[in-house]
This record gives sequence, structure tokens and C-alpha cells, in this order.
Amino acid sequence: MADLKKYQQYIGGEWVDPVSGEWFESHNPYTGKPWALFPRGNAADADRAVAAAHKAFTSGDWPAMTATQRGALVRKLGDVYAKYADHMAEIEVADNGKLIAEMAAQNAYVPQWYQYFGGLADKIEGAVIPIDKPATFNYTRHEPLGVIAAITPWNSPMLLTAWKLAPALAAGNTVVLKPSEFTSASAFELVRIIEEAGFPPGVVNVISGYGVEVGEPMVTDDRVAKVAFTGGSMSGQRVYEKAASGLKKVSLELGGKSPNIVFEDAVIDNAVKGAISGIFAASGQTCIAGSRLLVQESIHNEFVDKLVTFAKTAQMGDPMSYDTQVGPVTTPPQFEKILSYLDVAKEDGAECVLGGSKATRPECGDGWFVEPTIYTGVNNQMRIAQEEVFGPVLSIIPFRDEEEAVEIANDVVYGLAAGVWTQDIRKAIEIPNRIQAGTVWVNTYRAVSFLSPFGGYKRSGLGRESGQQAIQEYMQTKSIWISTATEVPNPFVMR
Repeated sequence: MADLKKYQQYIGGEWVDPVSGEWFESHNPYTGKPWALFPRGNAADADRAVAAAHKAFTSGDWPAMTATQRGALVRKLGDVYAKYADHMAEIEVADNGKLIAEMAAQNAYVPQWYQYFGGLADKIEGAVIPIDKPATFNYTRHEPLGVIAAITPWNSPMLLTAWKLAPALAAGNTVVLKPSEFTSASAFELVRIIEEAGFPPGVVNVISGYGVEVGEPMVTDDRVAKVAFTGGSMSGQRVYEKAASGLKKVSLELGGKSPNIVFEDAVIDNAVKGAISGIFAASGQTCIAGSRLLVQESIHNEFVDKLVTFAKTAQMGDPMSYDTQVGPVTTPPQFEKILSYLDVAKEDGAECVLGGSKATRPECGDGWFVEPTIYTGVNNQMRIAQEEVFGPVLSIIPFRDEEEAVEIANDVVYGLAAGVWTQDIRKAIEIPNRIQAGTVWVNTYRAVSFLSPFGGYKRSGLGRESGQQAIQEYMQTKSIWISTATEVPNPFVMR
């Protein structure tokens, strides 16, 4: 343990040991070996962090800043982050095992969220209302909520942190960030970027640990005004229930079982690539994974043949190599969960046409790898089609026509994303309108932007991240009334 990088909690602008005096190991998913030590936080750490954030929100330099000054600071955070983007990518690969090609691209893109929301900070305008009361001036203003508890997952730590941190700070809030206990390193490395950008102490605090021990005390703290959570649906439901006891605002970005629909008029080679991108990129460890591939019956066999042929070429191995296309699963529990679903698919009668097992290739070493897996003969009622696997496991479901495609697509409790592949302009417009999902891609897949809102329908979550709507998720509206009357009217009658 002496050779492992040892992190501390970051509270009120200072690096401090956890109150428990305990740390726990973080493992590199490719080697299966520990590489860092994270503080094991508890309720006392949560209390310290929330207290620091509350103090920074109510006094000192941060609340004294104008929106323009605050926006400039958030934009500077983006500038500084860009200098360290490559370093942050390498940290994330060591921590979560995702491909360096993807992590490098993500971290190079992260500064755009800080630039965008920093620019938006002083453009959130209230309104003068032509009120129907005589001798009365009424206007509105938008104000920050207060302390934000931001809880992020292990699959894209810094990207999903930026989705929360950028609008929260631009709106004038302070933040306590709790990253996943599996991938906390990049959050602690982010602290150094925040310090270099010049944020006042306590505006951003970072604590690590297990959800029950440090996350729940943070969520239930009366000084926390909002919880912003990305993670699994069951964990999200628990966060929602705990936050409800304090009537806190909540935004949740949860799971998905996204349909990727291929019509017979699609450009098949492009749709094959879209299907690969939808499920095998990031080893399927993404909430927007197109894990249900709906293929029109007339092209089903041809499409499956081309898809399997293409998928067989995927190179597995060291995620730090730019040649690698499929990396390891991030955590041992997730690895075991994926393998259990392979057994479930077999028991339910699905036909495995590719993969279906743990990867034992020499290039996979001792890491937690699952072979890219494709099932045919799947109907939408099978568990493999209804439940989120969060791994490189694809279920192919045939459909006859548009009506059946939409019916299958919507017949699931989730509604995060969907894909449509067609050259018919009518279908390209009408089918997305009928799909119950927060994001629908047509002839592409897995594209996101700081400019476009992202979030789910149904059990895929609440609220939106990115785009102009996101900053409103971190603000509240105040209505101000000013009487210009020279005499107060009857005080016993509501005006």
C-alpha cells in the first residue's frame, strides 16, 4: 500500500484526512491490481463538507461576485482544464478502464461545458410583468439554490461532473461533489484545476466513500438545497426518497434500455456501425447504450451477418493503447453482473451468435473483460431485453413494420435514448416523435453536446443536463412587488 497514490478529502479549500482515518483501494480494471487509495468518508466528512459549502454560499467572496465575474471564473476553469485534459484522460483510464481514445476525446471536450455555462451566467434575465394591479411594479429574478450535492458515476466521471458542476457554479451555487467510490481519482485531480482557476475556498468540495456512509448523510443534510445524481435506477430511487424527506430539488439521470431501430431502407453499412457504436463502444458501460437492436424482418438475416462479421474484428486489450476498441469492465461487481446475464439469456432461450462468455484472450491479461456478445431470437419480454445489463451485450429483436417497431421501442420502463436508421424523411421525422425517450438520434448514435439538453423519460430520470434548460435546474425564481400607491388600501382585503 505504500506505493499507491493516496488521496485526501478536499473541504473548505484544504486537503484533510477522513474523519474515520481509513482509506480503501481502487483497482485498475485492466490489471486487476490496486493503484490508488481513496478516503473512506462518513457522516462527519459529509457534515464538514456541507458546512464549508454553506459558508461559502452565504458569506465571503463568492456571493459578492456579480454574475459576470462568476461567469468569467467558470470560463477560466475551462481554460485551465484544457491544459490538463491529457493528464485527466490518463487518470480516468487507470481508474475506470475505458479506452484512452474515448477518454482523451471526452476530456478535450469537457472545457466546452465550462465555457458555455460561464458565458451563460450573466444572460439569465428576469422579467418585468405587466401586472393587472394598479400602482404596482412587479418583476422577477432568478437566484441560486444554495448548496448542491453532486453525485457522479464511474463510467464517464469528468464529463458527467462537468454536466453538473458547470451550470451549478454559473448559477451561483456551491457544490459538494461525491464521485463513485470506484473512480474518485479524477475528481480529486480536478481540485487542483479548480484551485488554479482561483475559486474561493468552499465553493467546490470533494469527498469520497461509500454511498450509505457518506452519500446519504450528504443527501439528507438540511443545508443541501438540491441533489444532482447520475447512476443506476435503484440507487437513483433511493436518492429520490431520501431527498424527498427534506423537500429538496432533485435531478436524476438514470438507466436506459435504449432501442436502436434499423428500417429496411437504411444504409446498412452505416447502421451496422451505428449498432456497434451503440453497444460495444465503452464496453456497453453507458446509460445510452443501444442494447436493444430492432431490425426490420426483411433485412434481419443480412444485417445480422454483417454485424457479427464486423464485431468479430473488435480488438480487445490494454485501454491505454489507441489500437484497442473494447476495454475491460470497470468494477468486479459489474463484471459478475454481466456474466450472470449471459446465463439468464441462455435460460430464456436467446441464441448467442457471438461471444457469450468472459474474455480469455492473452491480450486481456488479468483484467475484467467480457467478450462482445450478440443474441438473436430475442423477444421484448425476455429479461435480457427488459433489464439494463450495462455491458457489451446486444439483443436483436425483429419487427414487421413501423407500428410494431414503435410498440417494441416503448415497451420498457426506461426512456433515456433511442436511435433510428432510415433514408425516408417521413420516418426520420415521425418515428422520433412517437418514441418515449429524452434523446433520439437519426442516422447517428451516441452524440452529445453542451448545447443540447439531455435527460430521460419514465424511469430514466428527472430534469435535464446541458443546454440552456440545465442552468434553470440550479436556480429558483423570485417575484418582487413594489407598490407606488400614495395610500395603503384596505388592509383586511387581499389586493
